[in-house]
Amino acid sequence: MSPKFVPAGLAELQRIGLLAELPGETLVRLAQRMRREQVHAGGAVVEEGEDGDRFYVVLTGMFTVSQASLGPRRVLRPGDYFGEVALTMDVPRTASVRALTRIPVWPSE
Repeated sequence: MSPKFVPAGLAELQRIGLLAELPGETLVRLAQRMRREQVHAGGAVVEEGEDGDRFYVVLTGMFTVSQASLGPRRVLRPGDYFGEVALTMDVPRTASVRALTRIPVWPSE
């Protein structure tokens, strides 16, 4: 992934169910910490088993989620998010996430 230093917009983040109820000032701080990164079609955003230090929101495009033992699990679309399990539970990534097309993601550390 190659970083593009374009912050996520507040209106975009407010459309994410998990973030919609955050107080305005919290959402502003979160948006300031998020920077767009471009992912190529088929490119891995996260790999199962690796340490997780970022949370991602899907604002455009689609991603596949898979697990080594179970195969493909689901497709993520705009409004979805991923990476929260590794951050909140302090465990390695529980699945791999790959882009279906060339698309940007907005991670937050």
